Amino acid sequence: MPIKIALTKGRVEQQVVPLLEASGIDCSGIRSKGRRLIFDEDPVYETILVKGPDVLTYLNSGAVQLGIVGSDILDEQRNPQYAMLDLGVGRCRFVLASTSDFDPQQVSRKIIATKYPNITKRYFQSIGEDVEIIKIEGSVELAPLIGLADAIVDITETGTTLKENNLHVYAELQPVSTKLVVNRLALKQYQPQIRSLIDALQQTQGVNAQ
Repeated sequence: MPIKIALTKGRVEQQVVPLLEASGIDCSGIRSKGRRLIFDEDPVYETILVKGPDVLTYLNSGAVQLGIVGSDILDEQRNPQYAMLDLGVGRCRFVLASTSDFDPQQVSRKIIATKYPNITKRYFQSIGEDVEIIKIEGSVELAPLIGLADAIVDITETGTTLKENNLHVYAELQPVSTKLVVNRLALKQYQPQIRSLIDALQQTQGVNAQ
């Protein structure tokens, strides 16, 4: 029975596939995937492509043994599994951003728009501030521009999108990177195979043990 890996599709997939290949996993099917979502070319590891927020759902249910996903999702969903490796890719950061007339010291209760209400709530609690949080699924940058919110908490890699929308960074909350996560039970059941993959990944450039 192969070890199943839930891999976040999209940018994470593109950055992680070379690491998996360097670790000896056959990713030829993913390279020419078309509309396929399940890849079993490798004799030991079967990879499925899923949306980032669903990785923990598959892991927690035991449907897969390993997950590869951004730490933003792990932190937002309060990951109960083992984050074993930082894969050294997908690095970015959470920031508090708004328009140039935003006052971080304003006395009135701030309204913050974000896709990450739990991370946002924990940050403002850590600095002793009570805020109203509005969850937005789409382009968070719009919120302060049209008066929906005073500021936003979002992920940025280069800051280009913020600059293009005339938004300024007022605080950095925490870093983000891509993690290899293991189901707790699977780590006991498939320890040799999982440890073998971890060892191989640690030998690839930019991978660090947690």
